[in-house]
Amino acid sequence: MFNTLRNAWNVPDIRKKMLYTIMMLFIYRIGAHVPVPGVNVSYIAEQVSSNMLAGYLNLFSGGLENFSLFALGIVPYITGSIIMNLLTMAIPALERMSKEGPEGRKKIASITRYVGVGLGLVQAIGLLLSFGSQAVVETGTPVILNYITIVLCLTAGTALIMWIGEHITENGIGNGVSLLIFVSIV
Repeated sequence: MFNTLRNAWNVPDIRKKMLYTIMMLFIYRIGAHVPVPGVNVSYIAEQVSSNMLAGYLNLFSGGLENFSLFALGIVPYITGSIIMNLLTMAIPALERMSKEGPEGRKKIASITRYVGVGLGLVQAIGLLLSFGSQAVVETGTPVILNYITIVLCLTAGTALIMWIGEHITENGIGNGVSLLIFVSIV
């Protein structure tokens, strides 16, 4: 195995792809430790450690216990992708679009991204509300602005994770989304 890696490292194009993948995974792990502003991180960590379901969600996102920008992980995008696959079989217009070749697949991929971001928004709201009002730190701003900021940060984190996964797939080595799931669990 080490011989294979050493041989791959000696090929400039593969070395460039390997370094790109490592850099993007590093950025992903940094984002999993940057807390969202306006959140009581100690309260969230206490709740995650005492709740098995929250602990399971933390396993896939790698950032729930410190309520990071990437607390939702790649889960909204995966759910959106599954929904779009099912809808492609159920809705004739989407089925025709999928059979149009590369252009149709690009359109469906674009729709899948929007569905993923929409699901991220819904999940961000649900996650914030599930922790209750003690999860939000009181600042001098109105409480509703704190909630909006937190939800927008979580949703933007989901969009950024999708972007990282797609760019690893395009410019790096392997399937970006699968690598992000693997790195979150490890």
